[in-house]
Amino acid sequence: MKTVEEAELCFPQLLNSSCRKTMHPHSVSMLTYIILSSISLLTVALNLLVIISISHFKQLHTPTNLLLLSLAVSDSFVGFLMLFQIVLIEGCWFLGDFMCAVYYVFDYIVTSASIGTMVLISADRYVAICDPLHYPTKVTQKRVQMCVSLCWMCSIFCHSLLLKDNLEQPGRYNSCFGECVIVIDYVAGLVDLFLSFIGPVTVIVVLYIRVFVVAVSQARAMRSHIAAVTVQCSVKVTAKKSELKAATTLGVVVVVFLVCVCPYFCVALTGQDTMLNASSAAFVISLFYFNSCINPVIYAFFYPWFRKSIKLIVTLKILEADSCDFSML
Repeated sequence: MKTVEEAELCFPQLLNSSCRKTMHPHSVSMLTYIILSSISLLTVALNLLVIISISHFKQLHTPTNLLLLSLAVSDSFVGFLMLFQIVLIEGCWFLGDFMCAVYYVFDYIVTSASIGTMVLISADRYVAICDPLHYPTKVTQKRVQMCVSLCWMCSIFCHSLLLKDNLEQPGRYNSCFGECVIVIDYVAGLVDLFLSFIGPVTVIVVLYIRVFVVAVSQARAMRSHIAAVTVQCSVKVTAKKSELKAATTLGVVVVVFLVCVCPYFCVALTGQDTMLNASSAAFVISLFYFNSCINPVIYAFFYPWFRKSIKLIVTLKILEADSCDFSML
C-alpha cells in the first residue's frame, strides 16, 4: 500500500531522488487527457487529409499548394508531439532521458520548419500580388521544392547543432528522476530566438502589409473599371480575384499562426519555458499546438477544392484508377 508521500512521486521506488507529481483533481486530469487526446488525433487526421489531397490530385500540384503541403506536414508532426505533452500533464516524464532530448529536438525542428514555411507563403503571396506578370517565371514548382527542402534541412541542421550537448548527455540538467529539461547556451538561445521567431515574424508582417496595401488598391481599380472590361480583360480580372482570394485565405492562416505562436515565444523571452510542465506556460503551449489543428479548418472554409477532395477521400473514390486526374478546381 502506497503512502501519501509515495503517491505524489513520479517514481515511488526512488524516494530520495524522484520528482514530485503536479497534483490535480481526478476530474480535471481526465478532462485534460480527453481534450488534448482529441485535439491531437484531430490535428493528425485533418492534416493528413491536406497531405493526401495535395499529393494525390495532379491539378493541386501548384507552387502555393506545395507550401501548404509543407505546412500540413509540420502541423501533423505537431499533432503527434501533443501525445508527449499529454505524458507531461502530471509533471512526470517516464520515457527516459534520451527520448526527452529527442522530443525537444524534434519539437524545435518542426516549429522552426513551420515558421520558415510561413515566411515562404508570405513571399509567395507577395510576388503573386505585387508582381503578377513575373509570378509564373519567378515562382516555379522546382524553385519552391528547393526552398521547402532548404527550409527543413536548415532547421534540422541548426537545431541538431544547437541541442548537441543535450543529445550527447541526455538528462544532464535534470534535478530529479522524472524530469524532462534541456538547457541552451544563452548566446545560442538568443541567436535561435532571432532566427526562428523575431526575424521571420518581422519578414512575414512586412510582406503582408505590403500585400494587402497592393491588394486593396487592385480591388478598387477592378471595381472602378468593372463595367468597361472586355472578355479578355475579364479573364485577367478573374485571375486577379483568384489571387486576391488566395492572399486573403493565406493571410488568415498567417494571422492565426502569429496569434497562436507569439504568446509561446513571449514566454520563452521571459525565461518561463525551462520546464514544459510549468503552470505559467501551460496555456501558451496548448495554444501553440492548437494552431496546427486550426489550419485545415481554415482551408475547408475558404478552399472548395479541399472540401471536394475530402468527399472523394471519405467516399473512397480516391482509390479509382484515374482519380488523380479528377478536376478539383
